[in-house]
Amino acid sequence: MASERALKFGAAASVAALMALTAAADMLAVTPEPRRIVLCCLLAVIPAATLWQCLRRLAPRMPRMERSDSAFEVRSSAEADTILNLEARLEHAPIALFRIQNASGPGAVAPLNASARRLLAPGRASAPQDMQLLLAAQAAGQRQLVSFDTERGVERALVAVAALTMQGSAQRLAAMMPVESELEAEALNAWRELVQVLTHEIMNSLTPVASLSRTACGLLEEAGAGLPADIHADLGTALDAISRRAASLVDFVGSYRSLSTVPQAQPQRVLLEELFERLNMLLMPQWQAAGGRVTFSVEPASLEVMIDPGQLEQALINLLKNAAEAITGKSPEAQVSARLSRGGRLRIEVSDNGPGVPEALAAHIFTPFFSTKKQGRGIGLAMVRHLVHANGGTVRYARSISSGARFMLTF
Repeated sequence: MASERALKFGAAASVAALMALTAAADMLAVTPEPRRIVLCCLLAVIPAATLWQCLRRLAPRMPRMERSDSAFEVRSSAEADTILNLEARLEHAPIALFRIQNASGPGAVAPLNASARRLLAPGRASAPQDMQLLLAAQAAGQRQLVSFDTERGVERALVAVAALTMQGSAQRLAAMMPVESELEAEALNAWRELVQVLTHEIMNSLTPVASLSRTACGLLEEAGAGLPADIHADLGTALDAISRRAASLVDFVGSYRSLSTVPQAQPQRVLLEELFERLNMLLMPQWQAAGGRVTFSVEPASLEVMIDPGQLEQALINLLKNAAEAITGKSPEAQVSARLSRGGRLRIEVSDNGPGVPEALAAHIFTPFFSTKKQGRGIGLAMVRHLVHANGGTVRYARSISSGARFMLTF
């Protein structure tokens, strides 16, 4: 510290000496005496050299400021990298995040990441403004299961809302996670277990009943000579009715057992155009016999998918069978189309020109045992959902643009 003060004092003294010599040289310039002017110049060399030495020794202290600036730049760069990392994680978070103005009540809703923008983009939510109103109606601190309309049908999502204040402005942060596929998978597992238990218990009771009724019919035939004719006839009719009903119930329960025994999918690379050609050859004669037609289309023609071909064919056959049975009073027509949707997912659409599904029943048509037909067992569409889910896809009943039913399978 003392040396620095001495250097600064020396530099100041050198500047003062130079200024004094300059003034002296200026005064001598009135009466020019070359020897005195040269002497002043020679004398000025000493303070000039002293000033240069002082400044040179003071100069090394400057890098401290440079190092400080460099450290500040390093800190700024690290903070910028941290902010970029946080923004990247927020952008690619698997949960849709929305900002809602105001701490409560209605407010403008803005998406904060890619998942949120995809939910509001065309092809997903059929009414984005309705979804935004639904989010704005959520109170802070609550978690709720909500439903919203999409092009693939009604979907459910879990919404959690938190309150926060940013730059003095109160707002809410809403996290929305679609859970339709997970809920459907859990529902399918529950139905599968229920059907398995019911069919097992019913079959355990029906099998001995059917066996005993057949045995009793044989014993009745052997003892028929010793019984009055009317009693023999009544017993025969009763035992025959028991046997027939038991056999019919065994067959009925056996059809439901197939819901709980869907085989494990064996996926393989399938060219959809070839699969549709096989279905066309299989189904076209039946539709032509009814005076109708079914058309298949794939876009592009080279579209392939990893799937169990047998299970996909069975699902499409069930949908087309339901369509043919639902169309009455006119020539049945159906269209099956396949194409890639947003996000590179395969979408297969099955539509017909029938009466469609009533709005009140649309939510129940995939439920096992539910049927709108008088002789229906409620297996066809339930099996379709089982087969599609077994291959990692989803099936929805979508509102048709025109009349008729419209089912969408997404993989």
